[in-house]
Amino acid sequence: MIRRRLFLAPWTYGFIVALAMWLATTAYSGWGSAGATISAALAFGAFSVVVGTGQMLVVASGPGNIDLSVPSVLTLAAYVSMAVMNGNDAMILPGLMVALGVGAVAGALNFLAIKALRLPPIIATLAWSFVFQSLAFNLGGEATLKPPAMLSLFTSWRVAGVQFMPIFVMALTLLTALILQRSVWGRHLLASGQSEPAAKLAGIEVWRVRLAAYMLCGTAAALAGFLLSGFTGGAALNMGDAYLMESIAVVVLGGTSVAGGQANAIGIWGAALFFNLMATMLNTFRIEAGVRFLLTGVLIILIVAIVPRRSAA
Repeated sequence: MIRRRLFLAPWTYGFIVALAMWLATTAYSGWGSAGATISAALAFGAFSVVVGTGQMLVVASGPGNIDLSVPSVLTLAAYVSMAVMNGNDAMILPGLMVALGVGAVAGALNFLAIKALRLPPIIATLAWSFVFQSLAFNLGGEATLKPPAMLSLFTSWRVAGVQFMPIFVMALTLLTALILQRSVWGRHLLASGQSEPAAKLAGIEVWRVRLAAYMLCGTAAALAGFLLSGFTGGAALNMGDAYLMESIAVVVLGGTSVAGGQANAIGIWGAALFFNLMATMLNTFRIEAGVRFLLTGVLIILIVAIVPRRSAA
C-alpha cells in the first residue's frame, strides 16, 4: 500500500518526461533558449491536443473504437474553409462554421459506416479517409490555399508576451474535462465504454453517444485544420499526415484506456508536450531522422511499460 501511494497518477508521467527533455535541451543549447523552446512546444502541442481530444472521445466510447480519418478530415476542412474565406477577413466566422460542419458530417459518415454496414471502426474510418483526402485533392490540388491575415494574426497573437492560442486550447481542455466528469453525456460516454450491455440495461442509447463522439472527433480535427492553416500559412495536402499516429499516441500516453470507459483530457497536454519537446531535443542533439524515429518508439514503449496501471480489482 505504501509503495502504491508513492506512485503518481499515470497521466502525470508525460509532464515529467517532457520537463526532463526541456531541461536537457536548454542545458545543451543554453538557458537563454528556455523560453523559446517551451513556447514552441506549447504552440505546436496545441494542435496535437485539439486532434487528440477528439480521438480521446472516440477511444473512450468502447473497445475497438478509433478514427483513422482524422488527418484527412483535418486537411479537407482546411481546404474547404480556406476556399470559402478566399483570404477575406470578413469571412473568417463563416469559414470556421463551414470547417466545423465538414468535421461533423465526416464524423457522422464514419459512424454510419460502422453502424449501418457493421464495419469495424478501423476499416470504416480508413476507407472514408481516402474519400476525404480525394475530395481535398480535387478541391485544392497541389496548391496551398492562403488564410486571411486576421486568422494568421490570431494563431500567432501574444498577450503580454504569452501566446494566446495555447491558452485558448487549454480552456477547451478544461471544458472537455468538465463535460466528461459533470455532464450526463460524459457519464454516458464512459459508461458505454466500460460495458455496452450494462449501459443499454441502464437505458443509455449507446449508438447516440458514439455518434456524438465521432462527430465531435471530426469537429476537433476540422478545428485543428482551420487553426493550423492560419498558423502555417495555408492549407496543404500533407498538413494532416503527422496527426494520424500522434492523435492516438497522445491519447494513450495521456491516460485514456484503449479498452474504453476511461478518459483523461488534461493528460493529453503532457503527452503532446512530450512529443514536441522530444523532437526539439533530438534535433538539438543533431540526431539523424532514422535514429529519431527509433528513439521515439523506444521511449513510448518504456513510458507505457513503467507507468503503473490501475489494478482490475
